Amino acid sequence: MSAARMRPQIVVSVEQALSMSYATLRFRHLGWRVIRIEPTPRPGLRTKGDPNRYIGRDLGAGEDRHSYFVAPNVGKESLVLDLKRPEGQQVLHRLVRTLPADVFCTNTLPAHHRTLGFDYDTLRAVKPDLVWAGISAMGLSYPKVPGYDPMMQAQAGFMDLTGHADGPPLQCGPPITDYKAGDEVYAGVLLALWQREVTGQGQAIDVSMAHGAVSWLHTFTPMLDMGSPPDELRRAGNEHRQFIPVNAYETADGWIYIAIGSDVQWKRVVAQPLFASLDEAQYATNEGRRADKDNLFRRIGEITRRHDYDTLAAALAEAKVPYAPITAIEDVPGLDFYRRRQTHTVTPGGREIRLPPPAVETEHLAEADRALPFAPAYGEHTDAILDEIGYDAGAIADLRQQGVVA
Repeated sequence: MSAARMRPQIVVSVEQALSMSYATLRFRHLGWRVIRIEPTPRPGLRTKGDPNRYIGRDLGAGEDRHSYFVAPNVGKESLVLDLKRPEGQQVLHRLVRTLPADVFCTNTLPAHHRTLGFDYDTLRAVKPDLVWAGISAMGLSYPKVPGYDPMMQAQAGFMDLTGHADGPPLQCGPPITDYKAGDEVYAGVLLALWQREVTGQGQAIDVSMAHGAVSWLHTFTPMLDMGSPPDELRRAGNEHRQFIPVNAYETADGWIYIAIGSDVQWKRVVAQPLFASLDEAQYATNEGRRADKDNLFRRIGEITRRHDYDTLAAALAEAKVPYAPITAIEDVPGLDFYRRRQTHTVTPGGREIRLPPPAVETEHLAEADRALPFAPAYGEHTDAILDEIGYDAGAIADLRQQGVVA
């Protein structure tokens, strides 16, 4: 993208839950403007807008900004619009055309895109160079399939790969297929905007959570065709399936993860007095260690349990072997690499909330930009945005009276 076009892009997003909210948060980290569109209140329902608004702890920021909603939505604007009505769709189209919007995003079920007036063909007619991005369970080819992270982890085999060998299938802690889909939107949109500089045309980006999940199986499914039986691939606890003795080990004061990834590293480890009792010919090669792995895991554990973390870390550092403490989640924000690049926000009541750092440090994220405005209240920016695109006070009042906006 040329220097002349390096202005902040404008993103309009019909989003809820996490996958697309995370993608547009990454755009917000670039300093882009993100306007999230939420539906008008539904008769008979107490909650309004994104269901995630009401999940988690009450922060004293109103009933519509509970803790689970905040982090993925800091710095965004909220516009409430009834897209089931033609008048609401007209407002959306005017928004896209007048701002003008560079990117439109949605993680609404694809079967509803056209009836809500924001399928790619409809919005391309409004603004031909618009970059359109959608996230769904199985992609536009499966328009009626809903998608949630746990079901994607189950369907894509992740749960069969997670947990201990003698235990049940487990899901990964973070909602990784949501985040994977969000990252694919982020990458796809950046590429599409770069291509637009050359072609002048927008394009549609169709992100399938299922395809994103199975795209991560390079060290699993191909191995089935190369002689590995399924039991060699599935749940293995904390051990590495190929490199032995990579595993988690209990220490006298906690846990340590040791990643010995080669025979050379093993030789350096057993040269340390702490691990010298393991210097045996049968363990000289990875396959030799694999042949006796359960016994080897046990013997290493007997050593690590007799020493504290610092003592073990010193020996492993001397051996130039990767290792790490197994950090309690409450201690992660205090880690130096986290703290140095974290962002933060402040609740309306003045409480500072530490936020995860962006995945990639860029020149756009200056020190001042690390303080992001608190997540928007439901419909907080509706009137301001409508005024910006040319609706006067009387017209806004009419739209509100008709229930088109809220």
